[in-house]
Amino acid sequence: MFDTKSDFALNKFDRDAIVCRSVTGVHIRLTRADFASEEEFLRWKVWSDGDYYDTEKDGRDFYDNGIPLDPRVDKLGAVPSIEAGILAALDAAEASAEQAQRTAVLMEQIKACLTETQYRRLWMFHARKMNVTAIARAEGISKASASRSISAALKNISNFFPEGGENR
Repeated sequence: MFDTKSDFALNKFDRDAIVCRSVTGVHIRLTRADFASEEEFLRWKVWSDGDYYDTEKDGRDFYDNGIPLDPRVDKLGAVPSIEAGILAALDAAEASAEQAQRTAVLMEQIKACLTETQYRRLWMFHARKMNVTAIARAEGISKASASRSISAALKNISNFFPEGGENR
């Protein structure tokens, strides 16, 4: 927001005069009567509006493009209210609870379409980030068997959750 009492604002909003500050700090109003013609007044009025605008704009780069040190301050310089923070936290908690509920339902659906062995091996592969060799060693089976079991689990899941289906 700009200062409504600045030289720029006083000059811009007084359409019938050019407002300028004297050396003593007092504002002077040059009206149409102080000029030889209407064209001369308009030429100087347009020039003064532009000059005051440029002067007002100079030096603002630092403030307009700076980053506030307080992370709660937004780009306009406003600090959100306590109520807004509480409401945002409640919304995030609700969204997190909803996401946890959807994840739990999805996990139950996945368990329902897999055998216990397929689920366990798929869990080791994706959740625990174990490779097929480590899974085969842990299960006491060949790498090929572990790989086939994981592939079959993925195929069962893709059959249960077709691309673009309702369960996805």
